[in-house]
Amino acid sequence: MAIGQDFEQYFVDISTSCPYGLEQKAVYHQAIFTSLDDAAMEYFLEHGYRRNGNCMYAMRCPACSNCVPVRVRTKEFRPNRNQKRVWKKNRDVTVGVAPLTMSKENLSLLDRYLRTRFPDGKSTAESYYAGFFITSMTHCFEIRYRIGDQLLGVAIVDGSKDWINAVYFFFDPEQSWRSPGTLNILYLIDFCRSHRVDLLYLGYWIQDVKTMCYKSAFKPHELFIDGKWQQVDR
Repeated sequence: MAIGQDFEQYFVDISTSCPYGLEQKAVYHQAIFTSLDDAAMEYFLEHGYRRNGNCMYAMRCPACSNCVPVRVRTKEFRPNRNQKRVWKKNRDVTVGVAPLTMSKENLSLLDRYLRTRFPDGKSTAESYYAGFFITSMTHCFEIRYRIGDQLLGVAIVDGSKDWINAVYFFFDPEQSWRSPGTLNILYLIDFCRSHRVDLLYLGYWIQDVKTMCYKSAFKPHELFIDGKWQQVDR
């Protein structure tokens, strides 16, 4: 399969402000698809693309290369001391896998999360689900984290028998002390191992953005640089 021959004709470049708050102009190289089979999705992920709704995109920003796709080969991952502590202090958390659900409970949690992360109020929980999460082009589901009856967090995930793609994760801001972002990745790695899935795609690692740079703590991992996946052990 060759992206230049089969897919590139569908892509356009869209310029906008940086979605991560950096000063540089952002350029999305993107295309809309009604459906993609697992092999096509794997090809895009393998080549550094991300999913937003039914849109596949890669960042082609002319003056910036800060958005670096990161993935983990789950069989090779070894938790560090802090990750072991996070896993231990969240032993009271229960986890469930379910279809993607735009429920009142999920929307309420996402709304509180967005108000904390983006207090300017430009994005709503409904618009995130409708425009970012919900898709018809690939198999998508969610992983719910609970403390008793209380919803702690929700991971939006694409999956196949060969790869898992972490699309988004939101959580209760009042439970930040639990390091829920770290907990989520640890569970996704464990989920992949239990289902014999080798590759976990974690989205972008951005060194200058605090909410994105923590992904580099999961080692060994691979970064997509200059068109190749390069392993990072330390």
